[in-house]
Parts: sequence; structure tokens; C-alpha cells
Amino acid sequence: MGAVGMNALHDQKLYILMISVHGLIRGHEMELGRDADTGGQITYVVELAKALGRNVDVDQIDLLTRLVDDPQVSPDYAVAEETLSDKVRILRLPCGPKRYLRKESLWPHLDQMVDRCLHFLRQQGRLPDIIHTHYADAGYVGLQLSNLLGIPQIHTGHSLGRPKRQRLLDAGRKEQTIERQFNFSQRIRVEEEVLSHASLIVASTRQEVTDQYGMYQQPDQRYSVIPPGTDTSLFFPPGRKPLQPEVTEMVDRFLSDPDKPAVLAICRPDGRKNIPGLLKAYGEHPELNSQANLVIVAGTREDIRGMGEAQQRVLNDLLLDIDRYDLWGKVAIPKNCSVEYIPELYRLVARRRGVFVNPALTEPFGLTLIEAAASGIPFVATEDGGPRDIVGNCHSGQLIDPLDSDGIAQAIVSVLQDRKQWQKLSKNGIAGVRRHYTWDGHVAKYLKAVRGVLHHARKRMRREMALSLRLKRTPIPLAQKALISDIDNTLLGDERGLRELIDLLRKHSDQMAFGIATGRNIDSAVKILKKWQVPIPDVLITSVGSEIHYWPSQRLDLGWSHHISYQWRRDALQAFFDQVPGLTLQAADNQREFKLSYNVDPTRMPSIKELYKQLRQTRLKAKLIYSHGSFLDILPERASKGQAIRYLAYKWGLPLKQFVVAGDSGNDEAMLVGDTLGVIVGNHSPELECMRGLDQVYFAQAHYAAGIVEGLRHYRFIESQPEPIEEEATA
Repeated sequence: MGAVGMNALHDQKLYILMISVHGLIRGHEMELGRDADTGGQITYVVELAKALGRNVDVDQIDLLTRLVDDPQVSPDYAVAEETLSDKVRILRLPCGPKRYLRKESLWPHLDQMVDRCLHFLRQQGRLPDIIHTHYADAGYVGLQLSNLLGIPQIHTGHSLGRPKRQRLLDAGRKEQTIERQFNFSQRIRVEEEVLSHASLIVASTRQEVTDQYGMYQQPDQRYSVIPPGTDTSLFFPPGRKPLQPEVTEMVDRFLSDPDKPAVLAICRPDGRKNIPGLLKAYGEHPELNSQANLVIVAGTREDIRGMGEAQQRVLNDLLLDIDRYDLWGKVAIPKNCSVEYIPELYRLVARRRGVFVNPALTEPFGLTLIEAAASGIPFVATEDGGPRDIVGNCHSGQLIDPLDSDGIAQAIVSVLQDRKQWQKLSKNGIAGVRRHYTWDGHVAKYLKAVRGVLHHARKRMRREMALSLRLKRTPIPLAQKALISDIDNTLLGDERGLRELIDLLRKHSDQMAFGIATGRNIDSAVKILKKWQVPIPDVLITSVGSEIHYWPSQRLDLGWSHHISYQWRRDALQAFFDQVPGLTLQAADNQREFKLSYNVDPTRMPSIKELYKQLRQTRLKAKLIYSHGSFLDILPERASKGQAIRYLAYKWGLPLKQFVVAGDSGNDEAMLVGDTLGVIVGNHSPELECMRGLDQVYFAQAHYAAGIVEGLRHYRFIESQPEPIEEEATA
């Protein structure tokens, strides 16, 4: 049974695994704005983890991210485990090269993250109740884990590929150029998969649901709007206590008249943040730049020349615009404003009766607006996205068109000049944040939604248990052994032997995973198993090892698909084999993305050795599986039943000697050799006689499933008899 069965069926406290792969994540002195990947998402996931950890209904929060061992970044990111509280920790797992990578370069390495996470979970011996993923890359990792483990997935997109790609196209960027830079096709494909699969999708605003997620699918009841919180113990109005002199000096050293009100902007040096639009509004409006200073915190930097090309361009343009409008002494651009200084910076601006500005071209939520409002600063913000909801809840700011520089300036001036209006907006913001945007409030809504997901998962699990003979399953990564069997003429063929084997599976399902490896496709395999009343296996290796599916979702293991796709040229291979004498392409139902299947006339078909020779001459690569003297399957070089089992052994962290594999024909040979414990049933095809005498290959006397039982007893695989298992009540 999946983790839902282990951890959540008896109202135990929750264990939530959060996954956020890209950027630089640590629990202190977060380097927000260091690059395009280390921004608001980092704040959100760390603060959410801490807030969940304070809730009495939560037992454990693990925030999983990528381990980065790179002299160019802090050694903190190479620490495997960082404790945030007694219930919250950051776990960093190796994924791809040691060096820091931008998120667009992480895609080829994400399957390794899946495997490393499975190893970690096996080692700790406990699975989470919920997997909560953040952004598309983590969504991919969580999707694989959810399918493997039967654990519900919650997803927060933060930003989505389709809206971003459309904005870039609208701005005049060429499609091929942005595809090379951002790898949108893969990102969007993964987002579609994740949004289709996730049990709950958390959004910050209703507009995000309708305008952004709506570009993928019609939003349904799985979408929940839960605005992020802010830490009101950090973000609060200035009192009588003096401000930190370091913060005041950080700003005032740039300014000729530092006592004037400050217009504050905090953002990454990213083109979407519209810093040039803000400079134009400030520089071209004499009334504004004579009345107030401008403070821009655009990330942290040591040397602009050492930053990424896009960031260099934004910051260079910023400096050039300051010079163009002759704003020296009026604009402060601190280099290293650490995250610990940000709350104090807000209070400095509030004390000087300033205004916060977010002029971004689009803003999915606007966490800085919440922080500013909590600190007592009125704001002016883009009308696109999350700020609409924040203005509606807090009544502490004005919305502007980010492309209208004069409108931006007029809105700022109107707030600065009206003292009573400033005080009203300030008080509204403080009260509105406390009412709508605290982390405790966020967590209460979040956990209510999570309990709903787990309730539905329990009901689904019980239905599936009823349909699969109610085996009490152990999650695959926690299994101690596994039985993998071919279906036709191995598992099936003798009713009495099959009932005996199913009884053994029932008795040992608390420690033994059960799988099938077959030439059938997934639909055909499930249909024949149900016909014979066989419990649906934990894992289904189908189409001669070219696909791997998992119970209960029966969804593909995409990591395996990516692995075997190497040098696979399906169309060229079909064109080649269609010309081979003695081969007739089988029906369309037998063809798969990574499998071509032919019927064989053995009197006319060239030998397998000759076919391999011809393939080499045409520079095509494939694996040929000849079985029963009647069928030829063409697979990728990396695909076979045996390779699929070895892949699973690595993914699960289960030694091959803990696998019993059973088969009857030539297409089973690859899984019967090596370190697995092979069982060849008594009714086997003559082509397997060549394996007689091999170590760890047992030729059973009994036929079909009875031969599998004989093999299990031969290897003493079921020697220990566990206590009887109480069957779970079904809905």
C-alpha cells in the first residue's frame, strides 16, 4: 500500500515533502536577487516550511533541493542537511554536476534527483503523506515520485511557461531564440503532465488561476487560491526604537538630501521587473524627483561584469539611465542589501513617509507589496496579476499601467503629497495584512486543503484495493524483495497454481513487491490480469521492457523513457525492417513509441546475426528480441526486460539478488541472467534450454504459476512466514 495507507489513514500528524530544485536555498541570509533563479520562490518555500513546522498537526517538513558544491557560491549550499527547527530541515541531494546551474540547464539531470530521493526515503524508512512541488522542474521530480509511491502531489507553479513565452513573443523576441534560451517546449510539456496529475494546485490569486493556468486547462475544483503569508514578527511599522545605522548608511551614502521621502523598489535585475520604466517615470517627472529620493534594491552583486548577460544588461541600463536623467545624488542603488536588512529598510522608508513601487510588467503575486504594507508603507503597483487582490484586501495602494511612465509618476506623487491619504493607506495596509496575509492563516487554509486531498486519496485507495484483491501493499522503496514474472505461459495457464501463488503474494505483501514483465502493452496486460483475477502488480514492465508503469496510477516512468530514447530512430528502423524478407508488421495495437513488432516467417527471415550486421552498415542501433520462433520485437539498445529490472533495482535501492524473476521464452532471457534469481517454468520454450546449468537459474518441474511457487521455495524466498495480515475495510 502507498504512503497514504502507511501514514494518513489513522489521523497521524503529517509528514510533508516539499521540493524546490533550482536557485540557492538556505534558511538564513537568503541571497535574494543574486540571479534570476533566486527570488521570491525561495522566500515562499522557506517561510512556508517554517510556518508548517509551527503547526501542531504537522510532524515533519523536509524541503528537498539540489546540493551545490561550487567555489563560486557559499559552502552552505554543499551541506547535505540544514536544520531550521525541531520539525523542519532542508535536504540537499546531488543532482548533475557539482557546480551551480541555471534552471534551464537542470532538465537532463532531474531523473537523478528522483533516484537520489528514493534512496533517501528508503534509508530513512518512512514516506511522506504529501509531496508539494514548486515550479516545473520540481514538478517533474514530484510527478515521478508520486507515480512511483502512490503519494498525492500538490503543485505550485510560481510562474508558467506558456504565459512567459507569450510575453516574450509579444515583446518581439523570436521563437527559436527564446526556445534555445529557456527550453520552453520541455517545460510546457512537463507542466501539462503535472497539472493533469496533481491532486491540488495552489495559486496565490484568482487571476493566476483564470489567466495563467487557464492557458493549460479549464480550472476545476483542484485549484485552491491560498495567498502567501508574511512574517509579521519581521515586517512591522517603525516605532521609537532607532533604526540600524548600517541600513541607514547603506542608503544615505548615495543621497544629497537623505531626509526626503523615499520611493523604494525591491526586485531582481530582470527585464520583466521594468526597472527602466520606473527610471523613466522618476527621471522625466521633475516634481517627483525634486520631492523624493529613489531607492532601488536590485539583488546583490560584487561586480556587474561577473553577472549573467541579462542581469548585466539590466544593471548597465540602470546606470546609464541615472546618468541620462542626471539623477546622481537622488538615486540609491545598494550593492549588497542582505535579506536580514530588508525589514529594516522598509521601516526606514516608512519613517520617511515614502512609497513602495512595483512596476513589473506582470506580477503573479507580489510578496514585496505585502511586506511593504505590513511595514506601514503605501504602494503603487502594476495592475497585472496579484496586486489586484492585494489592493482589494488591504486598500493600501494604487494600481498603474506599467507601460505608462507618466501614470506611474502621477500615482506616486498623489500618495506623497496627501498626508492624510498617506496615513490612511498606511493604517489600512497594516490591518489588511494581519487580516489576510499571515503565515498562520495561510497554513490553516493549506492544511484544510491537504486533508481534503488525503481524504479523497484514502477513498480511491480503498476502491483500488477492493478491485485488486485487497493486498496490503508495502511501498516499493521500502520492500525487502521483489517477484517479477512474465504473464503468458508463465504466470497464467493453470488456475490452481495461480491461486496458490496469489495466496503467497497476499501473505508476503508486507515485505515483497510484485511485478510483471511482458511483451503485452499496458492495456492488454491489465485486461488479462483482471480476467484471471490477479492483483494489479506494483510495477508493470510492458512492451518487452520498453515501458514501465506503476500501480495504482499505471502512469509511465518518464525517467525510463528518457533513458532508452538514446539513439532511437523509430521511423528509420521501421523503413529498414519493412523491407526485410519474412517480416510482417503486426497490428497497430502492438506498436509502441519504443517498440516495433513483427510476425516472422522463419523460413524467409535472415538470421538475427545477419540483421545486426545490416543495421551496423546503415548506422542504425536497436535491440532485436526473437521469441517463440514467430515474433520479432525491435527495441532501443538500452531497453529490455532485464535492463528495466536493473533500472528498478537502482531506482529502488534494492539489490538484484533480492529479485526473483520468472519466464518461459526467449524474450525473458535478458532478465533471467546476471545477479537476479531466475526461475524458468516447466512449460518453457526450447530456446531457453541453452541456459540450463547457469548459476542462479532454476528450471522448475511444475508448469506456469506452480513453477514460480516451486522456484520461490527453491530459493527459500518465502521461507519466513509473516503474521497474518488484517485486510483493510473497503468503502
